[in-house]
Amino acid sequence: MRYASIDIGTNTLRLLIAELDGDSLRPIIYKRKITRLGGGYDEASGISIEAAERTFAALSEFRRHIDEANVTTVLASATSVVRRACNRQWFTEEVRKKTGLEISVIQGGEEARLALMGVLSVIDERQGKKLVLDVGGGSTEFIATIGPEMSGGWSMEMGVVHLTEKYLLSDPPSKGELKAMEDEIKGVLKELRDRMLGDGIDPLDFSGKRGASFVGTAGTITTLAAIDQDLEVYDRARINNYTLSRDRIADLYRRLCSMTLNERQTVLSLEKGREDLIVPGSAITLLAMEAFGFNEAKVSDAGLLEGIILDRVNPGAALKY
Repeated sequence: MRYASIDIGTNTLRLLIAELDGDSLRPIIYKRKITRLGGGYDEASGISIEAAERTFAALSEFRRHIDEANVTTVLASATSVVRRACNRQWFTEEVRKKTGLEISVIQGGEEARLALMGVLSVIDERQGKKLVLDVGGGSTEFIATIGPEMSGGWSMEMGVVHLTEKYLLSDPPSKGELKAMEDEIKGVLKELRDRMLGDGIDPLDFSGKRGASFVGTAGTITTLAAIDQDLEVYDRARINNYTLSRDRIADLYRRLCSMTLNERQTVLSLEKGREDLIVPGSAITLLAMEAFGFNEAKVSDAGLLEGIILDRVNPGAALKY
């Protein structure tokens, strides 16, 4: 069986084609395109025509890769911006017409569960308590887990595209803009703690103060790990299980904030199209670590994209990746 998984995110589209090799998931093709589907989004009109057209073109390219690879099963999922868009039915129907892809729009709790499956498929140490952070373009997921069991998952309406377009209007961003952005992030983190308590989970139990560990997945933290290693070519094997200290993330954040967009484009390992988004993404990561008392973060390149396949193959379990 050969599987194709597509993650239609608010900022990035990703494609994974993989097959089972015993009890492992073996990647055949991995592609990503930054289309910024959530760019120019507003509640009244939803996804913009320009952003949708960029995304249709990328999905058509993904369709060609899928057809050439003789894929058996295609699993396409959309997350934050599509699930809340007033024109999401139009968007999914247009995708079907143009590419033949049937999109499943997944809710925040399901997104968290699937992301955790992907993370656990690559993290060396799966035991003990963990708080997993998945920073996205339109939302950010926090997942509390004990060993392989998910204790709770919370999808917060806090994404890097929204924060960039709302606050970072200067180049480089001003101190006032950065403070306003950080204040919003801190407010969402307070809301997260309140939601955890409301679900009967003590946030302290999943904090560094009580021995839990912190794991980050998705584009922000994998980019920070790549920059920290000065990778000329992105290498997933060198990203998975890499450890970043909070102090190092703080250093990188300060450095990136002080740069113009053009200067960031010269940074090794910083993916084109992520030059502005890396600032709010780094802020979310850093402030979440501070709020929960973590001094270091373990990095996972795998997440939702892998979890979509893993859940189809073996629901509720995490295969090796």
